Amino acid sequence: MAAGPTAGRVTRRRVRTRANLLDAAFEVFAAKGFGRVSIEEVCDAAGYSRGAFYSNFDSLDELFFALYRQRADLIAEQVATALASDGPGLDVPAAVDRVTEVLLLDRDWLLVKTDFLVHAARDPEVARTLLEHRARLRRAVADRLARARGHTALPAVLGSTDGAAHAVVAAYDGVTAQLLLDRDVDHARTWLGQLLTALLTDGSTRH
Repeated sequence: MAAGPTAGRVTRRRVRTRANLLDAAFEVFAAKGFGRVSIEEVCDAAGYSRGAFYSNFDSLDELFFALYRQRADLIAEQVATALASDGPGLDVPAAVDRVTEVLLLDRDWLLVKTDFLVHAARDPEVARTLLEHRARLRRAVADRLARARGHTALPAVLGSTDGAAHAVVAAYDGVTAQLLLDRDVDHARTWLGQLLTALLTDGSTRH
């Protein structure tokens, strides 16, 4: 039996409610930190009741996971898209420009991501989820570098394209940690661009 118009409206309303809860949770988690937020605070920020919350999530942990997956998936897709917009040869400075624009989002995201990292460090199951998403980000970088093999040389010290991808993500981690402290987004963007260009060239390319 086909679903009627009412069912369609309910489904759309539920999707909208879930999205609004995630948006509200992002703001609350960024402001207060995971572990210091209650379900009531998320509901108040979103303008919903606890019933609306529990119709979408079983717990605050589940919401936090969903929020992290949503943002991490978006970043991985943006990076893959940024790296897929040219031919087989890799113009490192141009690619770095595109990647830094999508990697350096806002400081609120970095706060939430850091909370998730700390949470994962104490829970092996959470850690597996985090590692899966980090691997996806590295694959996006490694796949692009592999496509450039034979057209653009990488510094031998990085070893394989996987090694280069690990170095790129490690550089991002370091720069964003500094950004959390000094709050200087422009400096972080410039610094990351210079660092990635230096990592992926022999030093002869100027950014």
